Amino acid sequence: MLYMILGHDAPDSLPLRRENRPAHLARLRQLLDEGRLLLAGPRPRVDATDPGDAGFHGSLVVAEFPDLASAEAWAADDPYLKCGAYARVEVQPFVKVLP
Repeated sequence: MLYMILGHDAPDSLPLRRENRPAHLARLRQLLDEGRLLLAGPRPRVDATDPGDAGFHGSLVVAEFPDLASAEAWAADDPYLKCGAYARVEVQPFVKVLP
């Protein structure tokens, strides 16, 4: 089943995001290589693909996992959460309807 993983950034998290981005992306690439990643990306604080120093609200990942517990475990091990860039993470089931 698909699950939405919504990361919410902590205040002033941009330096932590920058430092831990390679490890964060490596985990996403693994999901992609396994054919389990539907989409992933950051949520900018301003209306721009590169928000610069404005930073991000957080990130959204939609990926396939065997069950909710597996998705929650994967999210709990995210480098952004472990380093404090994310203040919290929500994990919820997701049903793709379109396209």
